[in-house]
Amino acid sequence: MLEFQKIFDKLKGIIKEYEAFLDVKSDTLDNYYLDSKQMNPRNKKPIFFGAVQIKKNYVSFHLMPIYIFPQLLNDISDSLKKRMQGKSCFNFKEVDDDLFSELKRLTKSGFDKYKQNQLI
Repeated sequence: MLEFQKIFDKLKGIIKEYEAFLDVKSDTLDNYYLDSKQMNPRNKKPIFFGAVQIKKNYVSFHLMPIYIFPQLLNDISDSLKKRMQGKSCFNFKEVDDDLFSELKRLTKSGFDKYKQNQLI
């Protein structure tokens, strides 16, 4: 579990950079969750941006911009694609600085896309 905490802390650092522009819904030792301050007109709830969560067997990194704008995935590596579960989640069992760097770039692209589309 100590390894999972290291993974969580590194992944949290990736999305925490955008905290000033978003709304922190949860910030605990095993769950960090950010929403946009904009409301979804359909369900009147904040638009989800991303989260990092320690699960039983891995640490999950959720990034909603890639669900809304799947073209953001066009240039990701096969190694990062292998970490995907579903359309907007990546799971990790160990620290991988190369993949985390790629995920950092993807998160910035997602944030920029949200901003361009006035979702932030």
